[in-house]
Amino acid sequence: MGVIDAYRRLLRNGPLARLLFGEFISSIGDWLYLVALLVVIWDISKDPLVLGIVGAARILPYILLSIPAGIVADRFDRRLVLMTADIARGLIMVAIAAVLFAGGPIWIVVVLAVVATCFSAFFAPAIGAYLPSLVSDESELGPANSAWSSLDNLAFFIGPAFGAILLSLGPLPVAFLLNAATFAVVALVLLRLPPSRPNATKESVTGIGAAPAEGGGATASLRRVARPLSGLALLNIATGFVFGGLGVITVILAVDVFAVGEAGTGLFNSAIGVGGVVGALVAGALVLRRRLGRPMLGGALIMAFGLVVLGGVSVFIVALVAIAVAAGGALLLEIVSTTLLQRIVPDESRGRAIGLMETTSVTAYAAGSFVVPVLGAAQPGLMLSASAVVMVIVAVAAVALLGRYAVQEPSIAPTASRIAKVEMFAGLPPARLEAAMRAASVRQAAPKEVIIRQGDEADFFYIIDEGEVEVTHTSVGAAAARVLRRMGPGEVFGEIGLLSRVPRTATVTAVTNTRLVVLGKDDFLELVNSGPGLTYTLLDLHRGGIQAKEG
Repeated sequence: MGVIDAYRRLLRNGPLARLLFGEFISSIGDWLYLVALLVVIWDISKDPLVLGIVGAARILPYILLSIPAGIVADRFDRRLVLMTADIARGLIMVAIAAVLFAGGPIWIVVVLAVVATCFSAFFAPAIGAYLPSLVSDESELGPANSAWSSLDNLAFFIGPAFGAILLSLGPLPVAFLLNAATFAVVALVLLRLPPSRPNATKESVTGIGAAPAEGGGATASLRRVARPLSGLALLNIATGFVFGGLGVITVILAVDVFAVGEAGTGLFNSAIGVGGVVGALVAGALVLRRRLGRPMLGGALIMAFGLVVLGGVSVFIVALVAIAVAAGGALLLEIVSTTLLQRIVPDESRGRAIGLMETTSVTAYAAGSFVVPVLGAAQPGLMLSASAVVMVIVAVAAVALLGRYAVQEPSIAPTASRIAKVEMFAGLPPARLEAAMRAASVRQAAPKEVIIRQGDEADFFYIIDEGEVEVTHTSVGAAAARVLRRMGPGEVFGEIGLLSRVPRTATVTAVTNTRLVVLGKDDFLELVNSGPGLTYTLLDLHRGGIQAKEG
């Protein structure tokens, strides 16, 4: 599947496309809010200490709350978590605007801003764990992450620019009201999306490409993928540390090295945004590949190349291109890592894993913001080159730790995709349906061939892909079998014997050349157990006599 086809599929996936659009609007509002908040704090207080407190408040909640936020995302409906966070932040924006209109004290604005950031900490674990439940199959997951990053980087441009224009034309409180409106938009979008509440039982939903959980809860499921997770965490820490330092050292480069003044810092940030958009688009193509170890190494090498050039050139324009290249490599690393994490980690513990990654990444970013400028103030070029070497070494180690987890399974066969179209499976998580598709096989049956025989042990579940079958039942003492019904494409049989654990109650015979999608007993039971109450619903239907066919 090509890149264009992948993005077309995203657009055809209504819930996913709406989520991306809603969060894009919200991201624009977030950047608008950030610009307005810093301007308000400075205009009112004229105190660098207050600005520093607000800056720290943007980091500490993520460090302290990301892991608890991940636990919340694993225990509750992730869509509801997102809605709650967005509605709360929207109300806080209205409150900040009211304080400003009333001329209230600055400390109230600061407190409200900190509370808003606390709610923001719940966003990343919830959205990262929710997004995989909206994709149709694994081929959409990488492009979805790429589209998400592209739109987020685009918002990085639009939000501050829009904020600068707005603040020059109108009163400051309006910016906060507009951000509140963006939260209202995304809340309405989420209201129309399907819920996503992970199943924390033994038969819990697994991540795309992950091995099924074997009991022991979410913590145990994380232990089973500890090795590949440690590789992703190591890469996350290194990237966060380097980019945290890069965000600050650009001031030294702009003022002392290139002598372009503080305006040069803004241009560096703009170049980072441009590189991020390009990197995200490139990642959209690379994540479609079966082996993701090479794109991961490629992202690290691209980032390292940009850092080395940035530290060694004396022409400002070349430096802008270099930092854009480094940002593109970093975004490629981020998207590949996120896609792998969503595939590796079982659904019931995905929020925790993302919360842990968020905590380590933000902590590393804060550490890099402090350490890199201190060590590199005298020789920023040497510090950037050292950072480049570290990134390559860490990427190699991460790929080694990932091992087989860096390889995607082959695409699902079109015939096996029949499983996702079965009515009784409607509403089951896409990741669990995809795992069932991987386990399925295809069987051909000739006319008059007996597919299952009355009295035999129930061992398989069948979906008719093409052809027609006849269901017959022989009563005790009867001279001939009685025809119960005929079944065609899309219809299923064999489920009741598996659910009730009884022998086959009827015989199914092919009438025409028939192609069947076949799912083994254990795989079928694991699939239906991933839907809360589905097993009992199916059994109730059988007991009620609704299905006049073989069980």
